[in-house]
Amino acid sequence: MEYTPLGRTGMRVSRLCLGTMMFGAWGNPDHDECVRMVHRALDAGINFIDTADVYAFGESERILAKALKGRRDDVVLATKFGEAMDPDAPLRRGASRRWIIRAVEDSLRRLDTDHLDLYQLHRPDPGTDPDETLGALSDLVRQGKVRTIGSSALPAEGIVEAQWIAERRGHERFAVEQLAYSAFARHAENAALPTCGRYGLGVLVFSPLNGGWLTGKYRAGTALSPDSRAVRNADHFDHADAAIRATKTALVEEFAEIATEAGCTLPELALAFTLAHPNVTAAVIGPRTPAQLESQLAACEVKLPPETLRRLDALVPPGTDVNPADSPYPRPVLRREKAT
Repeated sequence: MEYTPLGRTGMRVSRLCLGTMMFGAWGNPDHDECVRMVHRALDAGINFIDTADVYAFGESERILAKALKGRRDDVVLATKFGEAMDPDAPLRRGASRRWIIRAVEDSLRRLDTDHLDLYQLHRPDPGTDPDETLGALSDLVRQGKVRTIGSSALPAEGIVEAQWIAERRGHERFAVEQLAYSAFARHAENAALPTCGRYGLGVLVFSPLNGGWLTGKYRAGTALSPDSRAVRNADHFDHADAAIRATKTALVEEFAEIATEAGCTLPELALAFTLAHPNVTAAVIGPRTPAQLESQLAACEVKLPPETLRRLDALVPPGTDVNPADSPYPRPVLRREKAT
């Protein structure tokens, strides 16, 4: 396993980060198997684990508590807050001081730990002043409950604003950004990734396999498995849009051919692509099964030559998305109602 600095935090992390969104009711309800997957990842050299309070509404964090007993000190443990923990409870979400103070205590209890190595704002909260959010998170750092703080899916201007507010108000600054990035969804290359580089942020990449498309399981003539997320949530995974589905299916065949010529699997190609970007620290892998985990563990050993990267650029040009809807945080725009 390869290790690299997590931005300027002083922590060195594996270039693969184990994501646990699929642990629990959202993916794999077998707690014992999930625990074994965590142990397998740690034994393979992964020392970076990412979860969130909202993943199966706390179940993922509770599974991790079981898995990390006796091994907590060997792991950089990250979780996130901000997404709605109860759709009927408007105060149990967001980035207010009120919710952050409650949410961190809940996560610490579920994870059975006295501190978090990285605490991240899961999604931007336009209704909360960033000064309030950063102030509350800074207090958690000073109290020793959190070691460092980060954000996820902030647009470039949000990254800059947060850095500016932290400097002017004397707050802890976001040291890590987690963003969507894959060979099929390259919008981050336009502004977010360069901005992270400018500020020396550690960068975690989520959805590096583009919702399963770059695993190779969605191929022409291959029926979808009944338990696939593509069946349960077709709109989110591009299977409800015939044109996008056809485009991605054709691209998968070309990517698979490039992977074969490069001497690696398609998932390894996809993960190695994200790790090749100079501003990317680690790619988050989110396996549901042990087989999926095994298929991704060797990815950081794959180094793509410039010619292979140029071929991928020719298929999906830098800064573009195969599906424009792949941007995880649509920016708010002014919408005017038509006169009646």
